Amino acid sequence: MKKTPTRLADGRELIYYDSRDDAVRTAVDRRPLPHVEITTQTRYDPLRDQHVAVTAHRQSRTYHPPADACPLCPTRDGRSGEIPDDGYEVAVFENRFPSFAGGRGRCEVVCFTDDHEASFASLTEERAALVLAAWTDRTAELSRLPGVAQVYCFENRGAEIGVTLAHPHGQIYAYPFVTPHTADALRALAAHRARTGENLFDTVLARERAEGTRVVLETDHWTAFVPHAARWPYEVHLYPRRRVADLTGLDDAARAGFPGVYLELLRRFDRVFGPDQPPTPYIAGWHQAPTGRRDDAARADFALHLELFTIRRASGKLKHLAGSESGMGAFINDVSPEAAARRLREVASA
Repeated sequence: MKKTPTRLADGRELIYYDSRDDAVRTAVDRRPLPHVEITTQTRYDPLRDQHVAVTAHRQSRTYHPPADACPLCPTRDGRSGEIPDDGYEVAVFENRFPSFAGGRGRCEVVCFTDDHEASFASLTEERAALVLAAWTDRTAELSRLPGVAQVYCFENRGAEIGVTLAHPHGQIYAYPFVTPHTADALRALAAHRARTGENLFDTVLARERAEGTRVVLETDHWTAFVPHAARWPYEVHLYPRRRVADLTGLDDAARAGFPGVYLELLRRFDRVFGPDQPPTPYIAGWHQAPTGRRDDAARADFALHLELFTIRRASGKLKHLAGSESGMGAFINDVSPEAAARRLREVASA
C-alpha cells in the first residue's frame, strides 16, 4: 500500500491510499472554497452520564446533490469536488462539516472507490483489503491525537438511513469521549470479570459458536452471528477468532480473510428481502477499544468487532424507532434472531 498525504484548498488533510507503490498523486485543489465557521460543542448530560455534540454549522452541509455535482467523485469532465485527482482507489479527507474538531476530536470521510455507481458490496476483495488498510492506518493515527478517546470507522448506506451523498463512502469519528455504547460494554466486561474471572466477549463468542443456531458465516479466522438479543431486524456481529483491542491488532491471516467474509455478508444483506427489492440500507461499524491513553485493563479486555444491521424489517417496511426505542431506549424486535440467521444462511452465494 502507498499512502500519499496532501492538502485541500482550505487546508484540510487529504490522503490517497493506493495498492501500487508506483502510484503518483500530484493534483492540486484549486477551488475557491468559502470559509465554514465550525461551531462544534460537546455538552455533558449528567442525568444520562452521556455527551452530546452540538453542531449548528452542519445544517448547511451538502444535501442530496445530483450525480453530476457529487463532491466525492474525482475531478474530471469540467467538475471538481473534494478529490482533486482525476481518479483514485481509496481516499480519506477531513470532513468539511465535522461533528468534532478543533482539538476535541476529528471527523473524516472515507471514499471506497471513484465509481459513483458502485457499492461496498460490489468492490473486489483487493479493494476491500485496501479499505481495511486505510481504516487501520487512520485508527493508528487518530488514536495518537490529543483529545481523542475512541475511533469509530463506519458506513451509513441508503437514503432510508439518512445518507445525503449517494457515492460509496464511509466516515471515521475520532470521539473526544468514550461513547455510551462502549461505556456500557466496559461496565459489563468489568462486572463479568469480577464475577467469573473470564472475558465476557470470549464467553459470548464461544456460546454462539457452540450453539450454532445464530451463526451466519464462519471461517478459520472470523465468526459472524446474529446476537441472541439482537435489537435490529437483521443484525450481524463479526468477530475475529483471536481477540484484539482494535484494527491495529489484527494479524496477517485475519486481514487476508476479512474481505471475502465481509463482502459475502454485504451481498447476503442485499439478497435477504428478495431479488425485486432495492439495495438494503444498513449501518456497519467497527467497535474498538478506547485509545491507548485510556485504561489499559479495559483495552486488554475489549474485543474488536464489526456490527452490521439494517432498519428494513420486511419488503417495503422499515423498523422505525418509535416510543419505546426513542423515548426509553428499550428495543422491541419484530424478527427473531434465529429466523434472521436462518434467512441469512439461505441467501449465501452459490
